[in-house]
Amino acid sequence: MRELNVSKITESVRKLCMDSNCLIRDDILNAFKKGLETEESPTGKDILNQLIRNAEIAQEEYSPLCQDCGMAVVFVKAGQEVCFTGGSLAEAINKGVRQGYEEGYLRKSTCHPFTRANIGDNTPAVIHYEIVPGNDVKIIVSTKGGGSENMSRLKMLTPAQGLEGVKDFVVETVSNAGPNPCPPTIIGVGIGGTIEKTCLLSKEALLRPIGSKNPDYELQLIEDELLKKINNLGIGPMGLGGRITSFAVHINMVPSHIASLPVAVNIQCHSARHKEIIL
Repeated sequence: MRELNVSKITESVRKLCMDSNCLIRDDILNAFKKGLETEESPTGKDILNQLIRNAEIAQEEYSPLCQDCGMAVVFVKAGQEVCFTGGSLAEAINKGVRQGYEEGYLRKSTCHPFTRANIGDNTPAVIHYEIVPGNDVKIIVSTKGGGSENMSRLKMLTPAQGLEGVKDFVVETVSNAGPNPCPPTIIGVGIGGTIEKTCLLSKEALLRPIGSKNPDYELQLIEDELLKKINNLGIGPMGLGGRITSFAVHINMVPSHIASLPVAVNIQCHSARHKEIIL
């Protein structure tokens, strides 16, 4: 049994919060550059160039890519042979969020749902735990902005609506979102399970690198078809028209109840901010 002091969790989450907000991932930057090759709209090209420059400035100054520094969504995959010592794992994660948002001068966005009073330190984090084989701990911090999250949707389709119903719902959701989620977007789709499971599947789908292929060939073909339909909507970069409305569609699917066909669409803005570490 491997022992891991939770102080290492706090330090890792602290840094991941800052890095995810300030340092764009290579797959996103490459998507910007690839988009320039296919975008037909002069305005769209100009926006993509501005996004690239914004990413460069953020990295040079280690400052946030966007003023919305998001809610901290933390995915923890803990090896079953790991014993956490020194305190509560959840408390260690939230401590790391508090430290990262304070040290990095990141905007704190959590508030009371009704009074709208700001909590002041961007906690509590939304934490998803998974126990896996081994003695490693993988932590992913996704700083999810409100604009894209607000445009995400869940729908309980009837089984009779089938695959075509799923496709229609995904495209309709993106179409209705328009410019609000700051396109070009990444579209995470969860299919199957229950209400909470399909929503989690859709958010986890956003963690897949742009350009990666779905291991399920059937789903890969559906992703390609949906991306083409979405980019034919003409929404374009920042909603000002063009061919590049989304960079990718990523689908996760699990079995569902015989009476249900749950579908969730989680939209991610162009920054797609998340970073990970393995301890």
